[in-house]
Amino acid sequence: MASSLSEFSEEVAGVVQTASPSVVGVGRAGSGVIVADGLVVTNAHNLREEVVVSFEDGATAVAAVAGVDVDGDLAVLAVDTAGHPVLDWAPAEGSPKLGQVVIGLSRPGGRALRAGVGFISGLGVAFRGPQGSTVTGALEHSAPLPRGSSGGPVVDVSGRLVGVNTHREGEGFYLALPAGADLKARVDALARGESPRRVRLGVALTPPRAARRLRHAVGLPPRDGLLVHAVEADGPAARAGIRPGDLIVSVDGGPVASVEDLAGALSATGDRGSANLVVVRGVDEVSVAVHFDQGGPTEQGTA
Repeated sequence: MASSLSEFSEEVAGVVQTASPSVVGVGRAGSGVIVADGLVVTNAHNLREEVVVSFEDGATAVAAVAGVDVDGDLAVLAVDTAGHPVLDWAPAEGSPKLGQVVIGLSRPGGRALRAGVGFISGLGVAFRGPQGSTVTGALEHSAPLPRGSSGGPVVDVSGRLVGVNTHREGEGFYLALPAGADLKARVDALARGESPRRVRLGVALTPPRAARRLRHAVGLPPRDGLLVHAVEADGPAARAGIRPGDLIVSVDGGPVASVEDLAGALSATGDRGSANLVVVRGVDEVSVAVHFDQGGPTEQGTA
């Protein structure tokens, strides 16, 4: 047993030592990872007026922001990486698994490397991005890390990138953006300076459980959905005629029972620029065509 633990300890230490030169500090209180020659990935919330990247050998360089996805909390920095090694991505077929051993790494604000060992404790987790948008599909892990670890890499026992840390949930586990094909495509697009087009309804929502209680309190029958409690002036929802008190129950024919359902359905609209919602207004179902440009949407009662 002792021999097995010693071997595991040596293996982890070797991974940390090998990956260390690819882990950088970003600004005064963030971390990042070198994913290509001249490119560093970090979180959007780590960006300040001037972004200084700090390397393992103590060297620093001012970075330019190649691309930023604020809602997705992701940024790509163009910076002279001065020959520091690139961290390899985990293969596409090796998707993260619950219980998988991972190592979290960071260099908070350019200070000494920090490392923690843990397990993937959750997959497909949703969280609120820096501007309140819902980010879906995160992985949760138990590797202990200090403040300033956001933007740092999560690696497997082979030292390959499986995630990019975003933030800790309260005092609990860290959440990370999984380093699959989707993240790689987003990083490549940001490196080319292509900003993502994200669909926003422009509403504030009440969680489903609270929505059910509120409907019950006013004598309305129970119904799964998301209750709108505020509408952004001149936003897509307002232009479509969605009102506070409406219960969103479906998007493009798919049921909506959670914020994650809604976020996924809206992201699937792609380049169409519109979505068909069904809302319950009191006891009546109303079909609403929402246009995400300035076009004139329609509203039609169905029941």
